[in-house]
Amino acid sequence: MLDYNQPIDRARPESPQQRPQAGFNVLELANLLWRRKIAIAAAALLGATLAVTVGKSLTPRYTATAQLYVDPRELQLVDRELTPRAQDVSGMSMVVESQARLITSNSVLLKVIQQAGLDKDPEFGGGSDGQSLMSSLLGLIGLQPRAPSAADNKEVQLAALEALNRHITIRKTEKSFIVDIEVWSTDPAKAAMLANTLTNAYLTESRNSQASAARRATNDLSGRLKELRERLRNAETTLATYKAQNNFVGTQDALISDQQLSASNQRLSAARAATMDAQARLDQIEASRRTAADAGAIPEALQSPTIANLRAQYADARKKYAEQAGELGPRHPALRQTEKQVEDLKRTISEEIDRFAQSAKNDLTRARDYEASLNRAMEAQKRQSVQLSQAAVRLRELEREADASRDVYQSFLKRSRETEEQETLNTSAARVIGEATVPQRRSFPPAMSLFAMIGFIFGALAASGWFAAVELLLVGAPAPAPARRAGKPAPERTRTPEVLPAPEAPQPPQVSRPQEVAQALPELAAPSLQPAMVEKPLIEKPLIARLQEADVIHTLGAILATGGGVDLTRLGWPTLRPGFPLTKLLNAWRDMRAAVARRAGDKAMPVIALVGAGDTTGRSVIALNFALAAARDGARVLMIDADHQAHVLSNKVSRPGKSEPSRLGWLSIGSKAAREIKTVNGISVLPAGEGDAGKAADAIRKAIAQARSAGGYDLVILDGPAMPLSGGGRKLLDDTDALVAVLPTSHDINDSLEEILTALGRAERKLVGVVLDELTPAIQTRQRGRQYA
Repeated sequence: MLDYNQPIDRARPESPQQRPQAGFNVLELANLLWRRKIAIAAAALLGATLAVTVGKSLTPRYTATAQLYVDPRELQLVDRELTPRAQDVSGMSMVVESQARLITSNSVLLKVIQQAGLDKDPEFGGGSDGQSLMSSLLGLIGLQPRAPSAADNKEVQLAALEALNRHITIRKTEKSFIVDIEVWSTDPAKAAMLANTLTNAYLTESRNSQASAARRATNDLSGRLKELRERLRNAETTLATYKAQNNFVGTQDALISDQQLSASNQRLSAARAATMDAQARLDQIEASRRTAADAGAIPEALQSPTIANLRAQYADARKKYAEQAGELGPRHPALRQTEKQVEDLKRTISEEIDRFAQSAKNDLTRARDYEASLNRAMEAQKRQSVQLSQAAVRLRELEREADASRDVYQSFLKRSRETEEQETLNTSAARVIGEATVPQRRSFPPAMSLFAMIGFIFGALAASGWFAAVELLLVGAPAPAPARRAGKPAPERTRTPEVLPAPEAPQPPQVSRPQEVAQALPELAAPSLQPAMVEKPLIEKPLIARLQEADVIHTLGAILATGGGVDLTRLGWPTLRPGFPLTKLLNAWRDMRAAVARRAGDKAMPVIALVGAGDTTGRSVIALNFALAAARDGARVLMIDADHQAHVLSNKVSRPGKSEPSRLGWLSIGSKAAREIKTVNGISVLPAGEGDAGKAADAIRKAIAQARSAGGYDLVILDGPAMPLSGGGRKLLDDTDALVAVLPTSHDINDSLEEILTALGRAERKLVGVVLDELTPAIQTRQRGRQYA
């Protein structure tokens, strides 16, 4: 087997020598015990008898168990509880644990002692039969026993409390609200009675504690109510006095002064409007009188019935005057009388209009006087409002103090009434779900058969040890074999170049599970190596990667190929899924590339060759995905088809119409036909050259040297050479920096790796990783339901 933790060339370890045994021989000891079999059996029976006797002498204990359900989510009978409830799981668990500790508190246990009279029970340190006997003897001789003092009673009660605490065990069931209360006693009925009494005492104490908390809260709130009531009364009295002193009189919404100021402002606005209306009416009348226009055309004249009557008479007189002027002469008395009548009517109309003008003047004067009086009243109210505004600052402060005192008082009063009612409410959700029953079997000591078995075994062992010790002391132990002196070295075995036959190991089964593969790889069989006298460096353990169906996506070959260049993911081979940069496969390949970089040292372009046994298609698929993984990590990859026999990769990439002239690089192998092909994936592919294996290998080596000198790539990946290796293939592997073995899981893993290591020879030191190809069966046969892209 190839051991990666040891040097390759090392001598086979010497077979261990048998060490001489010292002391009793096993056969001698067996003979001694057989001769003493009767004594040993008697000692064993005696031990069993003593054990049973001791078990019978022990005082039996009986354990009774009561089950209690402690729900931290108490009953919500009111909106506001005295204590907040636990909302999360950890808070509820802490509440249950606290309640479990409360069961064994002194207040609960003291109630149990009082109810059960344990201070007088001898089992719990109470009054004993000796004390009662002493009291009876003293009574016979006429002496009264001394009455126990308070200190004595207290001491007895504390002793009973300590004893009862030792008799109780509280167990909380994990992830539940169930609490088991176990109480043991020498009397089974007493054990059940104490367990039930303890649960009842706990429930009573829980209710009393809630009522006590509510009572304390009520007392505290009631004590504060008197002070808060007095503070509210003082604040309201101060506010009312200040309002009376500063004449703050009004409704709840506004003061009277503010209401008067608002009404005065409205009346002043109306007075100003009336004054402007009277002025406009007077101006219109005066304008009509100054112009030659008819003065009766003003609205007041038109609306006056007197003016309307006069104007009707005036129209009739003019008509009559016009008729007479046509018939009579200018000096005719009738004509002159009619003319005088017309003038009288006209003068009367003018006088009536003058009265309208005087009335308008009087209205304007009255409106101005009213406006002036309103202005004076408005100014006085403004001055009063300013004074009240200054005093209102203090008023608002007093109102805020009174409102705050009122709110606090009402809140305390309401809460006091709520807590007072909560004193009589039981909000605890704890209840007994299983009362303790009288136990039928004792809990201690165990069965007598167990005591007999233990005593029998210990008796037999004690007797056997005694006889062995006596034999050693009297007869003496055999002397140990002489040990080899430390100063004398063991003779060294002469190393020979012959290969030692390895022990035959069972043939491992076909590896189908990845776990078995990972365990089998470090110890795969390797060819026997020639021993060397000089110690050689350790072989670095190769990394293991698995290419599974979940890591790749399948395509239909050139059906979906794009016309923008060669796309290595459209060759019809399964390729890595995009968008998953942190899979186990990619991380393992990154570690392999890091190991290659460490081995390459100062080389700017390390070379990795992927070799495999069996079908070359699986190896080419692994090589392609290895290159795609490196390119996705940002590396500039040159991939070379080093399999001059199958040309699998070259046939896929160099199909007619697949490569464009613009996509061909300057690098070539042997001829212009095998020129470098640029792909859209950031990988340059160099197809296999024509010719025999030697010439093809030399051409690849020359191409690698040219690429390294040009400095255009970060990594070179060789697909091959194929197995078995030719002379040119071995030379090519000598120039590589690292090797990666491809093992198809459809074949035996051990046989495949054995074949590869045998073919590599000394180049096996360059092996940095192993890739388990779990896609080989899937490549050969298409399955139904496969995902295509």
